Amino acid sequence: MKPGGEEAAAAAADDPWTESFETAVQLALQAGQIIRTALTEEKRVSTKTSAADLVTETDHFVEDLIISELRKRFPSHRFIAEESVASGGKCVLTDSPTWIIDPIDGTCNFVHRFPTVAVSIGFAVNQELEFGVIYHCTEERLYTGRRGRGAFCNGQRLQASRETDLAKALVLTEIGPKRDPATLRLFLSNMECLLHAKAHGVRVIGSSTLALCHLASGAADAYYQFGLHCWDLAAATVIIREAGGTVMDTSGGPLDLMSCRVVAAGTQEMAMLIAQALQTINCGRDDEK
Repeated sequence: MKPGGEEAAAAAADDPWTESFETAVQLALQAGQIIRTALTEEKRVSTKTSAADLVTETDHFVEDLIISELRKRFPSHRFIAEESVASGGKCVLTDSPTWIIDPIDGTCNFVHRFPTVAVSIGFAVNQELEFGVIYHCTEERLYTGRRGRGAFCNGQRLQASRETDLAKALVLTEIGPKRDPATLRLFLSNMECLLHAKAHGVRVIGSSTLALCHLASGAADAYYQFGLHCWDLAAATVIIREAGGTVMDTSGGPLDLMSCRVVAAGTQEMAMLIAQALQTINCGRDDEK
């Protein structure tokens, strides 16, 4: 064995997913460069579940690139990816090592050249999230989190807000593509409830993964959404937890990655306050679609 080989072997045994994590970082940066270039170009835009649920050729290209490269390196791994599921692929999380991918989070922003867009790559084993990589393409901010190893943005450690008072909170959310009258009434009612509770503000930035990264960095105090998919949530969940925050179901119970609903906050107290204030919007489950 080469000098240092024993130490390297021991490190690999201690963290068997280092190569996977480093590959995810490389692919996120590569995808981000493609997205950044395509942002200013003309796009072919299609719709999926509604007129507000958009997809472009760049979404498909980036997803295909990421999955093809990962398959070459890790042929036994499984994949859950947004556009593959939209095209009829299964969305089932098993115990196998599984990549959970959103090629462009913030596609509506991307279509309109609004620069809040990201690529998100999460990784789970035995149905437990191991790491997440999110790259804010235009600002070149790389957010990473590894279970038990902390969360970082461009190498700087992240720390979530410690705020426990809703009246002092900045809360983030997203509207989602479901725009029928009943859903919109509930969405606006939830926002109104938080504003009546004297939250400092409620913000919608058009990218759930970047909103969750802002939460992990301490720039916001809470986040909630109904209709959030597993590929929006997987990577960010690791980053928030490793930054000291909490991610849970809107009922106040443990997070169910497939439930299409989430509350996240810097503190458990804040998360519970948000969860208790919300009316439920039924958006189904990812693993039943």
